[in-house]
Parts: sequence; C-alpha cells; structure tokens
Amino acid sequence: MRELIVGLGERSYPIFIQQGLLDKIGRKLQKNPFAKRYGIVADDNVADLFGERLLESLQKSDIQAEIITFPKGEASKNLATIAELSSILARMGFDRKDGLLALGGGVTGDITGFLAACYMRSIPYAQVPTTLLAQVDSSVGGKTGVDIPEGKNLVGAFYQPKAVFIDSQVLQLLPQAELLNGLAEVIKYGVIFDRDFFRFLEMSHKNILALDLQVLEDVIARCCKIKAAVVESDEKESDFRRILNFGHTIGHAVEAVSGYMLAHGSAVAMGMVAASELAVLKGFLDRKEKERIENLLHQFGLPVAIPEEYDRGMIQKCLLADKKTIGGRVFFVLPTTIGKVMITDEIETAMLVKVF
Repeated sequence: MRELIVGLGERSYPIFIQQGLLDKIGRKLQKNPFAKRYGIVADDNVADLFGERLLESLQKSDIQAEIITFPKGEASKNLATIAELSSILARMGFDRKDGLLALGGGVTGDITGFLAACYMRSIPYAQVPTTLLAQVDSSVGGKTGVDIPEGKNLVGAFYQPKAVFIDSQVLQLLPQAELLNGLAEVIKYGVIFDRDFFRFLEMSHKNILALDLQVLEDVIARCCKIKAAVVESDEKESDFRRILNFGHTIGHAVEAVSGYMLAHGSAVAMGMVAASELAVLKGFLDRKEKERIENLLHQFGLPVAIPEEYDRGMIQKCLLADKKTIGGRVFFVLPTTIGKVMITDEIETAMLVKVF
C-alpha cells in the first residue's frame, strides 16, 4: 500500500493507494476511526456497483454504516440535492460524531464534501474516489461545492477530508470516456509541474490505455503527490494553487457553451491546447513544446480543437463569468516550457479570438 500525506498542520490527512483497497477500508477505519458511524454517499449507479462492497467492508469490522443515494449526473449537483441529503441525514439521526464517505466520482465528492461542511455546521468525511479524474484530482485538496443556474461550483467551501482511499482496481469497470476525462487532468500535471512525468506519460500511454494497474498506480501516486504539494503551499487558491487551472479557464467556457454535453476531460484538453497556443503567440512557449502537448493529448484519444459549431462570442462571455475572473480580469495559466507555467491577465481580446 502506498501512503502519501497532505500536510496542512492540524488538518493534514493521508492518501492511501492500493489495488483492492475498497474491501479493506473497514479495517482502516476500525484502526483509525473519525466517526462513530458513517453515511456512504453515492449516486444510484455507483451504489449498485460498489455500495454493498464498501458497506460489507465496514460491517465486517463492526462499523455501523448506511448507504445514501442520489440520482447520478451533474444535474444533481445543486442546492436541492444538498437539502434533500441533509433531510435524510437528519431523519437517520446523524449528529456531529457521525461522518460521511464520498463513494464515486467528482460530482459525488463535491456534493458529499459540501454536505459535510454544511450539515450541523460540519461533520467529518473521507473520499473514496471511483473515477480516474477523482482519484488524481478532485478528491484531494478540499474543494467542495455545487452548481447554480449562473455557473458551475459557484456555491461551495474549502473543506478538507479526513482521508482519501484510492482503489486503482475499480478503474477496470470505468467506461473509456470516463478514463479519458481523468487522463486530461493527468497530462495537466506533467505540463504544469513535472517535465519528467510528462515524458513518462509519452512513453507509457499504451500501458495506461490498456489499464495496466501497476502503471496506473504509479500515475495516480505521482499526480496525488503533485496535487498535495500545490495544496500545501496554497490551500485556498489565493496564488500558487491557481496553476491547477491550466486548461480550465477556456475549458470551462467551452463546456458551458456545449450545454455541459461535452465531457469535462475533452473540454480541458481543448483548453490546454488553446492556452498553449496563447503562450506561443505571446512568445512564452516554443511551438515545438506546444506540439508535444498536443501530440500527447492526441495519443490518449483526447480532442485538441474546439468544435466549429460552438459560438465564439458565447465562449468569450462565459470566460468573463468564470469564478476565477477578478474585477473583470480573466487570468490564464500559460506554459513557458513543459513542467513550468505562469499566470497572466495580459491577454488581448484580438489574440484570444485567434486560439478559438
């Protein structure tokens, strides 16, 4: 078993990574409990796939637990779901000595984390991510929240989990489209922070796509280590943590214009290519480096161009509405070389249009 630590003083927590870990979480919580009973929060699809396995793991260790479900999909990521789940917890008699386990992908982690932050003014929770995207990114760092009609993740909180339990084996049941969602974030880490890791991905893409679990475990561990280092230096995204938004500023705008029909990973991939082209046009990045980024995305089967039918004017409008925009200034994370990025708001509209 691999164990990493997100070092945040009193709020530090471990990340456990191991094949088959889902069946061992009960023993881990028996040894180091953070609650007297647990609510396993999952969407109805993930509950069918893994809910009983996790429940059985807890019950075998004499841990009291309940499965609590909500309808799958981004459409459930709203305040109404938080209210409904809060009512369920209240009817079950959950109090501040109880905790939650977020079993699922990024949507479930965001919902469960925000629910934990709000219910009874906070109860503890842990992440049990079941998608590659959640395992390498959203389960680590304490970002929680829901969407409102005006935008994604506009209501939320920074609330750190007590632990993250990552079972790489569950990825064998992941649809290809979900795997690609996570791979976009994996590539992001190489571009923003670790040139050697980027090279490793170039060399290992066939093994990763073939779901070689040993290689995937290496990938997950390296991503979590990078994410932990960034979060430790800037927990609440006041400065350095913003490098994690590489590809997301334009990507989120493209996602919004698609009516959220476009997969998150696809949108981020398009955003990374667009941001890299901006960096080339500004003279920050060598074009050959940009081509390496684009080629790696292509090798993993990710799209690199924004569809022609997407309204460019709407993309610009969505950029200004992004929660990362400050005082009408849009901040972009741009690579200066593979492994290093810079943050700037000095992008002219005329130049921005060129990369769409």
